[in-house]
Amino acid sequence: MTDEELIFFQAMPEMLPVYERLKRRLDSAYPDMGVKVSKTQISLKNRHVFAAVSLPWRRLKAWPEKYVLVSFGLGRRLENPRIVQAAEPYPGRWTHHVLLEKPEDVDEKLMDWLDLAYGFAMTK
Repeated sequence: MTDEELIFFQAMPEMLPVYERLKRRLDSAYPDMGVKVSKTQISLKNRHVFAAVSLPWRRLKAWPEKYVLVSFGLGRRLENPRIVQAAEPYPGRWTHHVLLEKPEDVDEKLMDWLDLAYGFAMTK
């Protein structure tokens, strides 16, 4: 993990273990994955960004106070209760958002979705 990734979590250090587990799993699956840290998100990419990680920047009523938000793009909409929001910003491109509150939330279902997103980004 880079210093930039660690600094990103200074505002909410209790969420770092969630990201560490996610990053470990992604590094294992995609050793060529690129990581770009900006002020508001960590972008995960192959040829293109396939997922992003962010922290809460405003309080939403029905959402927990602390979480890691994982966003990923696909060519179709997924229906699952874990997906808290999905939007089609461009025709044929759906952005999905999943809240992670604990390391155990980085499970096989999430990894399957991220695998689909990785493949989708490669085809753009």
